[in-house]
Amino acid sequence: MITSPAFAGKRYAVLGLARSGAAAAEALLASGAEVIAWDRQPHAREPFEGRCRMIDPLELDLTGFAGVVVSPGVPLNSHPIGPHVWQYGLPVIGDIELFAMARDALPQHKVVGITGTNGKSTTTALVHHILQTAGVPTVMGGNIGDPVLGQEPLPDGGVYVLELSSFQIDLTFTLDCDVAALTNITPDHLDRYASFAAYAASKERLFQMQHTGTALICVEDEQTIAIAEGLETSGKLLVRVKTGDLAAAGLAEGRSPSLAGPHNAQNAAVAVAICRQLGLADAQIAEGLASYRGLPHRMERVCDAGGVIYINDSKATNAASAAPALAAFPPDPDVNGGAPRIHWIVGGLPKEDGLGACADHLGNVAAAYTVGEAGPMFADLLEGQVRVERCELISEAVRRAAEAARPGDVVLLSPACASYDQFRDYEKRGHHFSQMVRAITGCDAGPDEAGRSILP
Repeated sequence: MITSPAFAGKRYAVLGLARSGAAAAEALLASGAEVIAWDRQPHAREPFEGRCRMIDPLELDLTGFAGVVVSPGVPLNSHPIGPHVWQYGLPVIGDIELFAMARDALPQHKVVGITGTNGKSTTTALVHHILQTAGVPTVMGGNIGDPVLGQEPLPDGGVYVLELSSFQIDLTFTLDCDVAALTNITPDHLDRYASFAAYAASKERLFQMQHTGTALICVEDEQTIAIAEGLETSGKLLVRVKTGDLAAAGLAEGRSPSLAGPHNAQNAAVAVAICRQLGLADAQIAEGLASYRGLPHRMERVCDAGGVIYINDSKATNAASAAPALAAFPPDPDVNGGAPRIHWIVGGLPKEDGLGACADHLGNVAAAYTVGEAGPMFADLLEGQVRVERCELISEAVRRAAEAARPGDVVLLSPACASYDQFRDYEKRGHHFSQMVRAITGCDAGPDEAGRSILP
């Protein structure tokens, strides 16, 4: 656990005791802080009963508090906690800000912060893997893996690799990254932001918190290009990255099959640039690229049943992240006469209207199986372009797709939507899909296949 004397004797309120909130509360208590905590769920409060006062911060006079720690899932644009805290002149912060405040007490280290609409999880995991392969002490945290405050401090020379969502950046004010990286920006989370520009500005704040360090930006969309141009006179080192840099460096060949596809080429290019900034040699980077195994719920192969491949891409929560999955399986002239191969399960809680970039790859889709709240919208958009099966539930979609698919086809869950209409998160949705596939087909991925990515 990461602790700091900076918290000793201070008073904090913690709202939300899920993973990041619980880790924050534990770190504060272990550092000698007074903690007032609250969660609506009794089971989340239970580990803290008797160790701190259990009161909803909305009911507190916050005079004398050092700050209020909230979960990134708390919508500051609509939740009353923001106005309540701000009237006392206090910050609403997250566990990443506490980590930033604790850094002075840690052994000498570096911090890499990675944000972006799509690809940040893979890029973060890949950087972490390359560092591990090269023998560099490292931990991975933030929006991926275990909360950073709950992990053991690194020894001298260690690197903390943090995936940072816009929600986490909104709750962070002093994180001075040694390398701050941006993969891309496309419309997302517009229920939490007043506009697309406001969402992009949230990402940009990661660089504004840097005092020196390296600002590393993949300049392949209008928003990232604009942010890079704005940083040109900032005084910090600016590194522009493009997907083609991977091939130019001679690192495109030999990378893991889990990094195939154009979107993963972008992720790998950013990861390579980060690792170079950290002082790794290309030979060390190439070794990590070759051995990377991928992440669950991101083009994860569930099983091959009767020649049909079932793919769990539940992490594709918007059209921009689902489009590369559709692009990954074009018709094969040697399979079923070159007919479209993908049986696409799409839908959930919509983040946007329309098909977005997915519309460019409908020639690869044999049939679409629409599910969830957005199901009727997708069905209306797709009818006349591909065969549509209106299914409310993923279980029904898997059953119909399994009946229709032929050897050489792909049954793909790439929803282009959030999961919250039917599932707690994209992970629960992905697990449910995998369970349905195995129940309906009778197949089992086995220990060597579970959790591995697959792209042609």
